[in-house]
Amino acid sequence: MTMPPEDTGPPEGTRPSEDTRPSDEGDPAAAPEVGAAAPEVGAAAPGPRRRDPLAAALIGVLTLLLGFAFTVQVRNADDDQLLAGAREEDLVRILDEVSSQGARLRQQIADQRAALRELTSSDSRSASALQEARDRAASLGVLNGTDAAQGPGLRMTVRDPDGELRVADLLDVIQELRGAGAETMQIDGVRVGLTTAVTGTQGELLVDGRPITAPYEFLVLGSPQNIETALNIPGGVVQHVAGRGGSVVVEQVPDLVVDALRPLPEAQYAAPDVDD
Repeated sequence: MTMPPEDTGPPEGTRPSEDTRPSDEGDPAAAPEVGAAAPEVGAAAPGPRRRDPLAAALIGVLTLLLGFAFTVQVRNADDDQLLAGAREEDLVRILDEVSSQGARLRQQIADQRAALRELTSSDSRSASALQEARDRAASLGVLNGTDAAQGPGLRMTVRDPDGELRVADLLDVIQELRGAGAETMQIDGVRVGLTTAVTGTQGELLVDGRPITAPYEFLVLGSPQNIETALNIPGGVVQHVAGRGGSVVVEQVPDLVVDALRPLPEAQYAAPDVDD
């Protein structure tokens, strides 16, 4: 039996053809390397990176500030270049405008200060006028007898044991006291005012319709020394009362109170003049 010849490969010096080269398919060497990382099945792809809101806000603010500073610097540079390249007439005009604006501002400040002074002065005048009105009202109340009064004066007691004093005699006493500087007075608890009327008969005298009885007590506010001197002059009150059989006792009081009050009469026909 004849044995087939042994295959010893291609002859020496020859190259195998392309068709005889081993294919990669099915070759274990062409497979991926052992241990190489394969993409994980089902893993989510990484998304875009999120920015911090605070950092973004700070970046925005810094950007705005830088832009503003740059704009101001450019504007100032433009103004400087404009002034540097302006003509003399333009510079004079700009200087006049700036001077006029400064003068207007100074005038506005002066007007505001004047208005403030006027308001302050007006408040002061109003307060002074109000205080003056109160003082006058108090003085009129004392003189009219509608307010109580206190001050230096004298207490005078007129005695008439025989009841000889008449209405005219009592009126003379009141007039003498007023002429001597008495500012206000009361007789036996009856306040004497501008419209006080003395009526009655001897021994039964009336003051504003209220009966008074001897001895008659006068409380008088005014200069005690001047009033007492006037009462004691020849032909004065003291001498006249003595001629009627009576007597007068005067006592100076440094702090006397006249507290009898008379009602304030209401005018029926006269009214204040409000035209002025």
